[in-house]
Amino acid sequence: MPTPRSIDVQDVINRHGVSRFQMRIVLLCFLVVAIDGFDTAAIGYIAPALRSQWGVTQAQLAPLFGAGLFGLMIGAFLFGPLADRVGRKAVLIVTTAFFGLASLASAWSTSIEMLTVLRFVTGLGLGGAMPNAITLTSEYCPEHRRSFLTMAMFCGFTVGSALGGFAAAHLIADYGWTSVLVLGGVLPLALVPVLMLGLPESVRFLVLKQAPAESVAKLLRHIAPAEDFSGATFTGIAKPKGSPIGQLFRPGLVAGTLCLWLTFFMSLLIFYLLSSWLPTIISSAGLSLKEASLVTVMLATGGTVGGLVLGALMDRANPHVVLGLSYLAAAGFVALIGSATGSVPLLVVAVFGAGFCVAGSQIGINALSASYYPTANRATGVAWANAVGRVGSVVGSMIGASLIGLGLGLPATFGIVALPALVAAASIALKGRLGTPAPRLAPVLQNS
Repeated sequence: MPTPRSIDVQDVINRHGVSRFQMRIVLLCFLVVAIDGFDTAAIGYIAPALRSQWGVTQAQLAPLFGAGLFGLMIGAFLFGPLADRVGRKAVLIVTTAFFGLASLASAWSTSIEMLTVLRFVTGLGLGGAMPNAITLTSEYCPEHRRSFLTMAMFCGFTVGSALGGFAAAHLIADYGWTSVLVLGGVLPLALVPVLMLGLPESVRFLVLKQAPAESVAKLLRHIAPAEDFSGATFTGIAKPKGSPIGQLFRPGLVAGTLCLWLTFFMSLLIFYLLSSWLPTIISSAGLSLKEASLVTVMLATGGTVGGLVLGALMDRANPHVVLGLSYLAAAGFVALIGSATGSVPLLVVAVFGAGFCVAGSQIGINALSASYYPTANRATGVAWANAVGRVGSVVGSMIGASLIGLGLGLPATFGIVALPALVAAASIALKGRLGTPAPRLAPVLQNS
């Protein structure tokens, strides 16, 4: 009796160009992340209307902002390990439906306290959806295109956030602030049946869970239609012992995990500090509302461009070097903001550069984390890194007021704000020096 052929699924993906099937996965995950970006930013768009209609103070709005970020953190902690146990597709669909329903419910809030609770609930779903979109996209990408495709998909977050701002301006003027939350609920719920029909489970996850070989072959035929997979067994996926969470701290992974966590924390701290307080600082420097709007948009615009450019560079060069240099440049651009308020063109360049390097690198470390962890705990690794980063986002949004209150002047203030970028650069450089993750484990073989 002939010995069954053993086929490495990642080798199959690597040998072929990016098919329409794979681009469909990237597009669907892009849409999830874009709606995620819209819903995450929605509370910022409706805050002025809430102050006007409900008479809430700035102090009362602070818990509202924090509740969503805290929900994102908890959702990432919870749903990452779950996806490593039950599958990426199922968790992605459930969390998308979850934050859609929660956003709809938020539109019927009758008090700031009720809205705060529902924003926390919405955050739970948002925090679970994003890491699973990153993981699923990564696991269908050929290694030589993985960084670019994953980062292009994740640019949906900044695109959704920016487009949401334009949509919110019209919706609030015509239909009130609740319309923004209604749209933020209807869009993901409308996407759910599309995801159910058009999104496959990760082929690498199926091999890990020893699904029938024909199920794996059926998916691979979309990528390599000319290959014969009949009678084959599929391998190439390591099956370690222990829980997905415990695997993050295995020898060979633990040091890289801690470096990623520190980079995520510092990266999101500086990004949320800038995005939360930049409009206030710019206005206090004497710029007009129109000028302040132009400058603020440059942060998200720079992030989108940076994600695409850095993604292409990461596929061609050492990604740790690319990201380390980007964070170093980010420190320079952030420091420049403090000295550029007297010149709008220079300020636009400084903020665009900060967005390019900080937000672009943030997209990059998401792609890097997805490639760093093995299939068995990839969703957990990506989700927990994001969760730790969310702690940084809360810290960043909170310390802005304290920094401004010190009265150090803009150059000194932004010099301090630049320091986390230097820490992120050092942390990602150290991870690069640590080398590749964990020793190879016994491969999973499937019965044909």
